Amino acid sequence: MAENIEPIKCLIIGSGPAGYTAAIYAARANLSPEVYTGQEPGGQLMITTEVENYPGYPKGIQGPQMMDDFRNQAERFGTAVHYDLIEKVDFSGPIHKAWSSNGNEIHAHSVIISTGASAKWLGLESENKLMNKGVSACAVCDGFFFKGMEVAVVGGGDTAAEEASYLAKLCPKVHLLVRRDEMRASKIMQERVLKAENIEIHWNTVTEEILGDEEVTGVRIKNRVSNETSVIPVKGFFVAIGHQPNTGIFKDWLDMDETGYLIVNPGTAKTKIKGVFASGDAADKVYRQAVTAAGTGCMAALDAERYLTEEGII
Repeated sequence: MAENIEPIKCLIIGSGPAGYTAAIYAARANLSPEVYTGQEPGGQLMITTEVENYPGYPKGIQGPQMMDDFRNQAERFGTAVHYDLIEKVDFSGPIHKAWSSNGNEIHAHSVIISTGASAKWLGLESENKLMNKGVSACAVCDGFFFKGMEVAVVGGGDTAAEEASYLAKLCPKVHLLVRRDEMRASKIMQERVLKAENIEIHWNTVTEEILGDEEVTGVRIKNRVSNETSVIPVKGFFVAIGHQPNTGIFKDWLDMDETGYLIVNPGTAKTKIKGVFASGDAADKVYRQAVTAAGTGCMAALDAERYLTEEGII
C-alpha cells in the first residue's frame, strides 16, 4: 500500500511565519508544497494581540490576522494547507515519510520543519486569564506597550536576565522574581542585571497570583524562606522561564542541542539528513521573532529548491 503513495516535492511541517513563508517561496518555485499546520495553526502569533514590529504593517496588526494574511498569500500561489498534526516521521530513506493524526501517510522528496517553540508558563489560572492583558512571554515583542510603567519578570536564567535588561531601558522599575537564592544566568548576564539601578531582584520568590480583572494591576509573591507574602503593583508581567521547541518527533532522526532545538549547518537551513530542512523557532533559541522566523523559512525553501534541482527531481 505505502509503495503506491506518490511522493510530493515539498512537505512543510508546522505553520507560523516560518512555515507560511517557506510555503510562499516553495509554491512560487513550483514545488506544490503541502503544509500540515499542527495543533496551533499560525503558531505563537495566534495568542499575540498587537504586532507592531513586523515590517509592512505601519499601524500594527493583530497576530491572528497577520497569520491569516500569511496563509492567504501561501494559498494564492497554490499551497495546500492541511489542518492536521504530523505525529511521526521516518527519514531513513531518500523518500521521507510522515504520518498525521488524521491517518494520512505522506511521502515527500523534501521536508521543511517549522514546528516552532512554545513558551513555558507557570500554570496559574490568572496567568491564562490575563494573557495579552499585561501577561506576556516576550519583552521584545510587548515591552513597548509598558513604557514608563513598572513591570515584573519571573525567571532566573539567561532569558529572564535578557528580558529584565531590555525592559529596564523602557520602564522606571523592573522587579525580577527569582525562585532560588542565585541565578542560573551566565555571569555576564547576571552582572548586567546587578548593575542596572532600576532592576530590583526578589530572591527565593515564587509567584502566587497575578492580580487584575481586565488588565494586570499587580502580582502577589511569596518568599520561600520566610513564607511572607506581599503584593507588588505592576502593569506588566513577563514570564521568562524558557521555551520548549516542538521537536520531539524528530529526536530519533535529527541532531538537537540539549534543550531540543534542531541543529542546522551554519548559514543554511540544512539538517544532517539530505532533503530535510529546519526553520523558525524550532531551530532558533536566540532571536525568536516573527521576522527572523520568516527569514529562515525563506532560506529553507531556497535550500529545498536547490536540493531538488541537484537531485534531478525538478
